[in-house]
Amino acid sequence: MITNQLLRPASIVVVGASNNVHKPGGAILRNLVNGGYKGELRAVNPKESEVQGIPSYPTVHDVPDTDLAILAIPATACPEAVDVLAAEKQTRAFIILSAGFGEETHEGALLEAHILETVNKYGASLIGPNCIGLMNTWHHSVFSQPIPQLSPHGVDLISSSGATAVFILESAVTKGLQFNSVWSVGNAKQIGVEDVLQYMDERYNDTTDSRIKLLYIESIADPDRLLFHASSLIKKGCKIAAIKAGSSESGSRAASSHTGAIASSDAAVEALFRKAGIVRCFSREELTTVGCIFTLPELKGRNFAIITHAGGPGVMLTDALSKGGLNVPRLQGALADELKSQLYPGAAVGNPIDILATGTPEHLRLCLRYCEEKFTGIDAMFAIFGTPGLVTMFEMYDVLDAEMRTCGKPIFPILPSINTAGAEVAEFLAKGHVNFADEVTLGTALARIMNVPRPAANEVELFGVDVPRIRRIIDSIPDNGYITPEHVQALLRAAGIPLAEEFVSADREEILAFARRIGYPVVAKVVGPVHKSDIGGVTLNIKGEQHLALEYDRMMQLPDVTALLIQPMLSGTELFVGAKYEEKFGHVVLCGLGGIFVEVLKDVSSGLAPLSYEEAYSMIHSLRAYKIIKGTRGQRGVNEAKFAEIIVRLSTLLRFATEIKEMDINPLLATETDVIAVDARIRIEKPA
Repeated sequence: MITNQLLRPASIVVVGASNNVHKPGGAILRNLVNGGYKGELRAVNPKESEVQGIPSYPTVHDVPDTDLAILAIPATACPEAVDVLAAEKQTRAFIILSAGFGEETHEGALLEAHILETVNKYGASLIGPNCIGLMNTWHHSVFSQPIPQLSPHGVDLISSSGATAVFILESAVTKGLQFNSVWSVGNAKQIGVEDVLQYMDERYNDTTDSRIKLLYIESIADPDRLLFHASSLIKKGCKIAAIKAGSSESGSRAASSHTGAIASSDAAVEALFRKAGIVRCFSREELTTVGCIFTLPELKGRNFAIITHAGGPGVMLTDALSKGGLNVPRLQGALADELKSQLYPGAAVGNPIDILATGTPEHLRLCLRYCEEKFTGIDAMFAIFGTPGLVTMFEMYDVLDAEMRTCGKPIFPILPSINTAGAEVAEFLAKGHVNFADEVTLGTALARIMNVPRPAANEVELFGVDVPRIRRIIDSIPDNGYITPEHVQALLRAAGIPLAEEFVSADREEILAFARRIGYPVVAKVVGPVHKSDIGGVTLNIKGEQHLALEYDRMMQLPDVTALLIQPMLSGTELFVGAKYEEKFGHVVLCGLGGIFVEVLKDVSSGLAPLSYEEAYSMIHSLRAYKIIKGTRGQRGVNEAKFAEIIVRLSTLLRFATEIKEMDINPLLATETDVIAVDARIRIEKPA
């Protein structure tokens, strides 16, 4: 519950306030005073009548009615203070900085539970415990530094970790990134990341609220709620970037299928973020860089011009952009020659445009205007300008400031000399700009943003999927575990997924007769063992009856084999699609190249079921191996539309067969015309 007393309190009391600003109770009072809080400010300290010039009371029993209470006292003293303030002082918002609660001991968890019961009883807000606090343009209720520049048009930061929030602020301040609010939710006993997002979504005002949200998340308590409100905010015009920490531990769990081995909680997070349209980041520097990019005008295309007076950074930026699928097109012809004639001899204009170390501010202005007004196909510009310490950069940055204010295309300032030209950079930032000190970090972050899909429509594609039949098949399966090939085939056919013709039998003569009917060559696979290839249980390109008979005799002697499966020998590019059920998230669907390379290369893309066709195409396009799927170096590509259709149909199957906990189709054999499932495994778990 987020109350107005939390966001815009008319009065605040700091319980445990101190004159020592190196203690939380002293630092938070200092930040409130220095932040210009305009309401009634009070302190509780039994030894002082005044703390940092603020009236102090001996106990919480003595304070006047107060909207917001900030507790910087031992955990054991917090429940009583909350009880008194909520019941007697009409306090309807609490920020508890103290540690020593549920994050440490069972006894601490009981204290936390008591506090939660009290605040809920009185309809109050609770931030924490175990946090650095909350700050917005109304009050700076945090005990940490730095305090960034706060503006209604700044960024909203929501962090599970107080310390990480501080380090994110450190990174952001050096870039000039401004903030609207900073939420440190700590143990999130009442208010977590999802709650803050929900509040921002349900009360969003596109004329007054920040359009940029940065998240640091350690635990996703409610993936559906996070997905709903994040995607809702993005559809309303917001931009969201997030770090999800702590996803790797479950990724090492043993699993019995290819999908199980590569589908971890991290894949579920990736799928969730993709579905919501959240830009995923992996470091504080990436997060704040993405936040800075969000403050600039929105990009309309993927073609960039680089203007610099230092060749190396331009080359490194070009490499970073190219790796992310962005373009630095060559500039040539009469216009390029015209521009070159106006620069110093030796300057290069092919893109990157290098005006040389001796280039002037007017040369920078000239290049920016050519890129904006004359060169066609340029969507944005990078300006990389530092100094070796021989000249000042004030005039150069004045030109950059003026052009950024008037140019119709985004200009990304890369000013690397934050020490040597510190005064010049500071003046540039003071004008309301951001700075990207490292060109490769910027290029990488920009590629992440440009490659994130729009939020997906959460609709189930039902066309051609026989849902009643799927349910009948699932209900008819008697046992948990991997189901029989016959049941696998029946489920895939009910979902409309094309299958290679196949026959399963333990009878030698029946197998030989089937092979004669469909014609050689054929493929033989054992039935029973999960990993067939590992025990020599797959034989390809069997060209005659004698060969098949020998393979039958050999394979039926392998451990745990109950029958053989025979299929026609098909050819094509091997693809893979699979799924795994992740607790709280639902089914994570994965796709990639197939065969034995799924686990080796781990080049897979993930999505959260149910999937739309747009999501399926996005998953395919994000693969590193997409060039193989598309066709490269004279090799024909595969039928991408049918691959996407199978991904969507599989996600619909999972929507109506939640008992499926793990499955993969590997390989799918793909040609220009068809994509056909050759081998599949499905593991189910029915509720007791």
